[in-house]
Amino acid sequence: MKKLGFIGGGNMAEALIRGLLGRGVFTASDLIASDVDRGRRQRLKRNFKIDIADSNQEVVWRARAVLIAVKPQNIEEVLAELKAAPGLSRAPSPDQKNAAGRRGPQERSGPVTSERRLFISIVAGITIARLSHSLGGRARIVRVMPNAPAMIGEGMAAIVAGPVATRADEGFALKVFNAVGDAVALKDEKLLDAVTALSGSGPAYVYLFVKAMADAAVAEGLPADLAHRMALKTIRGAESNMRQSKLDAGELIRVVASPGGTTEAALHKFVESGFSDIVAGAVHAAAERSRELGR
Repeated sequence: MKKLGFIGGGNMAEALIRGLLGRGVFTASDLIASDVDRGRRQRLKRNFKIDIADSNQEVVWRARAVLIAVKPQNIEEVLAELKAAPGLSRAPSPDQKNAAGRRGPQERSGPVTSERRLFISIVAGITIARLSHSLGGRARIVRVMPNAPAMIGEGMAAIVAGPVATRADEGFALKVFNAVGDAVALKDEKLLDAVTALSGSGPAYVYLFVKAMADAAVAEGLPADLAHRMALKTIRGAESNMRQSKLDAGELIRVVASPGGTTEAALHKFVESGFSDIVAGAVHAAAERSRELGR
């Protein structure tokens, strides 16, 4: 039996595999992955030396924990396939038991019942209740909202354990996502909509802000490559300063903004333009869209 299987071998799954192996959380022999794209499967096998599966059902058969990493528009098809996995939501037939008996010694783990598998989902907007409906009411489910910086080991993830999941399941999920950054456990699944709007979609807000600053500097005469370089370094330096400083954001702003100076002039323009309201509106729109996906 594998310790963790991936259904979906896209960028996030690849980042998790890289982090888990790079930090020594698992070895290659602990992992298995499936993907609809044969080329993607072969890439994972070639780059990480892990086992690959031709079907999602094979991943369920061979792994104690299954991480579902597919796009929201594909989730119903995947759940239908998993629901049809022999023994997942009902006792297997005698023929299915015999088929299990013909598997290799590492694969004879008994019937694939939902309570014997932990399912971790990173599919945006898909609720625990919706997953449980397809995987069976006894399914141990943990829902996770990661973000794109996980692909460089700087991710931020929030997890929520379903009603049947154990504390050990929660700890397992935290271990997986701590391998690519930081991870926190929440008690209320409804908070994942706010998490999606903040850390899930948040990297795009930062990219937009950096682009806007660089474009504005170009308009003031700086070469484009230099403007981009300086904007990125400014963001990184400010983030590091906020992380290390004992001052809150408001106090740090006051340190930089001398009375009557250039920063104060810029901040006044932000206020006049309703910058805080724009950000609040954007975050609210993302949270509302997350709620819509959940329904």
